[in-house]
Amino acid sequence: MTISPALPGGPPRPPRWTRAHLDRLTDGAATTAPVIRGPLPRVLPADDVWDMWPVQNEDGSVCVVHGRELWMGLSAPATGHPEERHDVARIRLLATDGDGWTDLGHVFADGASPGSREWSGSAVRRPDGTVSVFYTASGVRGEARPTFVQRVVEARPELIVNDTGVALGGSAEHREIVRSDGRAYLVADETEGGPGRIRAFRDPGWFRDPADGREYLLIAASTAWGDHHTGAVALAGADAGGWSLRAPLLVADGVNREIERPHVVVHDSSYYLFFCTHRHSFEPPDSAPTGLYGFVAPRLTGPYEPLNGSGLVIRNPAEQPDQAYAWLVLDDLRVTSFLNYRNRSGTGAWPAEAPAARAAFGGTLAPTLTLTLDAATSSLT
Repeated sequence: MTISPALPGGPPRPPRWTRAHLDRLTDGAATTAPVIRGPLPRVLPADDVWDMWPVQNEDGSVCVVHGRELWMGLSAPATGHPEERHDVARIRLLATDGDGWTDLGHVFADGASPGSREWSGSAVRRPDGTVSVFYTASGVRGEARPTFVQRVVEARPELIVNDTGVALGGSAEHREIVRSDGRAYLVADETEGGPGRIRAFRDPGWFRDPADGREYLLIAASTAWGDHHTGAVALAGADAGGWSLRAPLLVADGVNREIERPHVVVHDSSYYLFFCTHRHSFEPPDSAPTGLYGFVAPRLTGPYEPLNGSGLVIRNPAEQPDQAYAWLVLDDLRVTSFLNYRNRSGTGAWPAEAPAARAAFGGTLAPTLTLTLDAATSSLT
């Protein structure tokens, strides 16, 4: 499979998420998640889990084996400062029947990834008995300290299903399948940085378009904006020769520098593009809330218009502005996220010291929400 560079000659002008859209943002019950109260059960007792995604069937539904949904998520030992988890993240295979979670182990063997750690992606079960795992290989295998090089990689391990359980084979090849050359999208190859301060080429979200039957990946990307970078949703399409990059579905020139986990859900013949972002990623910071944002179009390639006028679909409540993150809308309009930071007396939302940060951090699945979609309007059910 060949690796495609960025679009030759540069892309056409894509739809923009603008300050005029965000000026229409209003608070209300239809777009505000309830406050999460009390302790929540942990997905894994001794590990933080975040950025979860289902193993999908090729029709977009969640894969069920032995009566349990199969999921993946990022994991790291629940020790030290929670922000350090990004430097050691591994993808975990999980199963649930609605009454709890079963740990099925790391998706890849130690050292199998070309990166020094594994970041978010998506997965689809294939008819040949394999699972395509699209993920972000961050850093470089064997590096002395974490860098922020990001590569979109596919591995296709065998899904082993028998009377005793479910597992993934360990001999899959890991291939970089799509790459930016810096023309249509900036190259994410920084050696210094951290969450919210780096360029993006990550979070590949798999989608099969029912209109043409073709496979696509949505990728969280960055484009140039003045002396800075700005968030964008890149599109890559599969063909006989591999994956090729297309024009961006959306850019956030001067509005937001880092939009994450883009994905598409088809509902009532409309295409709903969703992504999440932090409040500190807006320009200027805190000019809009941390939340799930969305756009709608008549076809995958657009043109897209913002849901609810502003793009806001779900925000954290004002009294807990960082309580959840990494929202993902499933084909049945369930919305998952993870429990992030909850304010506690005497601490801020992002405590600087490890003990306070660890006390405020959730590191487990947040309560599931449900959306209602009606043309360009969304509401929490």
